[in-house]
Amino acid sequence: MIKKIVLLLVILALASCSSSKPAIATTKKAAAVQSRTAATKRSTPVKPIGKNYPSTNNTTEVIQSTSKTVVTSDLINNYVLLYKDIAMGNMKTYGIPASIILAQGILESGAGRGDLAVDANNHFGIKCHNDWLGESVRHDDDSAQECFRKYPQASESYRDHALFLVGKKRYATLFTYEKDDYKSWAKGLRAAGYATDPKYPDKLISYIERYNLHQYDCQVTGRNYVPINTSAPPKKSSYDVASDPKINMNQYDPNSYEVQKGDTLYSISKKFNLLVEDLKRKNNLTDNAISIGQRLKVK
Repeated sequence: MIKKIVLLLVILALASCSSSKPAIATTKKAAAVQSRTAATKRSTPVKPIGKNYPSTNNTTEVIQSTSKTVVTSDLINNYVLLYKDIAMGNMKTYGIPASIILAQGILESGAGRGDLAVDANNHFGIKCHNDWLGESVRHDDDSAQECFRKYPQASESYRDHALFLVGKKRYATLFTYEKDDYKSWAKGLRAAGYATDPKYPDKLISYIERYNLHQYDCQVTGRNYVPINTSAPPKKSSYDVASDPKINMNQYDPNSYEVQKGDTLYSISKKFNLLVEDLKRKNNLTDNAISIGQRLKVK
């Protein structure tokens, strides 16, 4: 009787072991399949966004002009928002495409972060030349310690850039092009000797098309604007230059000036090529008294 019971238990134990083996094998197979699937997913390359332009993420790039500057697309977009009105104003007054002005500003100043822009408010890499009577700084460029123009405000750099192009005979051909023909202007600047870099026109055109700077030409000419890069940063931004404590609004509004320590009506009139009486009339002033922080109309 005891032998029969032992034999029965052995048979039951063998049957139990036999039935559990397929379950273990199936689990291992599934795990192996899952592992191979995960490995395949990890090895699949990510498809880049867009063919010609970077994604709308805050991408980083290096701008190499008079200094090597690392910037992001957000910084460039904010730079454009800060100076677009000055650029359009210069386009109306001097006939230089706003897109070209902004693209040169981005490239030459490293979107306002380059050494010359920070140290001298020089946004266009303009050197002293023989006719420069203002302040200057020394900076390595094509040669060591070259002389570059220094400005009290960035807005004066923008104005001097326009006067520089208008006043030099070698740039006369540029003004035979259509006001908004940014491609001819980009190539013409290089041909006239503004820059020695053979890729200078391509760089300007790249910024214009990546950041849709041509829209500002169209705002001046009244022509319909069709975006070239639909993935470019939006035209409007939550960034408010007026509320940024780091921004000197004198650099933003070309039509007004905030009185600084040491200013007089006479010095301000000379700065903006006005008569004192004209300055007083524009601002309804009855005498020569002004105060620090007071904003005066200068245009």
